[in-house]
Amino acid sequence: MPGACFEEQLNESLSVLQSLREQTSAIEQVIALISAAMLRGQTIFSCGNGGSATDALHLAEELVGRYRSNRRPLPGVCLGADAPALTCIGNDFGFEQIFARQLLALARPGDVLVCFSTSGASPNILAALHAAAEREVTRIALLGKDGGAARALADHAIVVASHNSARIQEAHTFLLHTICEKIEQSFTG
Repeated sequence: MPGACFEEQLNESLSVLQSLREQTSAIEQVIALISAAMLRGQTIFSCGNGGSATDALHLAEELVGRYRSNRRPLPGVCLGADAPALTCIGNDFGFEQIFARQLLALARPGDVLVCFSTSGASPNILAALHAAAEREVTRIALLGKDGGAARALADHAIVVASHNSARIQEAHTFLLHTICEKIEQSFTG
């Protein structure tokens, strides 16, 4: 049947996005926390693997560049964007340390780490959450499935109710745009 694939994907996506309503309070809390950190001049660090790395990079570029409105650049750092650092750390300390080691070098108390992970089980994400705790960095995790081990390590976890990585990442993109909307409102009035 023509269009069946599209309709099926659309319905699944809509259902996953609708399920976020159940976490409205937690999502609003995360958005307010990130916005307040930005207003204090803190840095937002982000990380993820694969497709989640693109979400992490997307968040950082929206902060440093702009989302919709012209405003001053804001401190956002994607821990997956520095290829020489990634290869050096991966080679010398192991792939599981690629984000944690950067956080230990760069993060200050009061900064925020936003992890994107569809499983919540990646060793480098878990190590980043541990490093963030060590540096007194607020830990936010945008997760999927059941949240994995990352859920318990985060100060604030938003878990997208799906086992489909594509749907989880679509919801994560929606959430990062919602975060950017609030930050921009805070800085542009």
